Amino acid sequence: MAKLKLENEEVISDINRIAAEMAPLGIKLHRWEISCDPAVKELIGRQTLTDAEKAIILSAHDHYFNELAKRDGYQTRDLIVIHEQVPNIDAMLAKFDKCHTHAEDEVRFIIDGEGVFGFVRPDGSQVEMLIEPGEYINVPVGTEHWFHLTPKKRIKAIRYFTSTAGWTPEYTGTSIRIPAIA
Repeated sequence: MAKLKLENEEVISDINRIAAEMAPLGIKLHRWEISCDPAVKELIGRQTLTDAEKAIILSAHDHYFNELAKRDGYQTRDLIVIHEQVPNIDAMLAKFDKCHTHAEDEVRFIIDGEGVFGFVRPDGSQVEMLIEPGEYINVPVGTEHWFHLTPKKRIKAIRYFTSTAGWTPEYTGTSIRIPAIA
């Protein structure tokens, strides 16, 4: 279940309170069901996946993609699999662990593992949100944020795109003040 850590170190786990705290940024956070098909669950539990196995997982969750495509114009999706044995994992993640924005919404459905999104709110305060399996997050275009993995260093996320042109991080130079969520 999502947890939101405020700058004063208060941790909120009630989804309605988290939604209220994130409303000024336009962040959308929802709970979605992960496929309970035994074959899909077994694939999700694997550390590494082939492209064919990723396609099976994506297909099992395409009802979400179809809804987003119809309602919001999403055109493509993929499955990113990150774990400690991924070559150059630290360099890859370093692109996103500083304050930045994107020219497109950042949309993720977490199906395994966990990650942390940090945000700079309109009043300048900062928060960090732990996201876990079954959580869908939409970070609107232009939202100042950062991302890092928890010490587990493992996440599988379905990413949704209207295009891929907006995926270069635009660094803001804002310092991260909030201690990392555990």
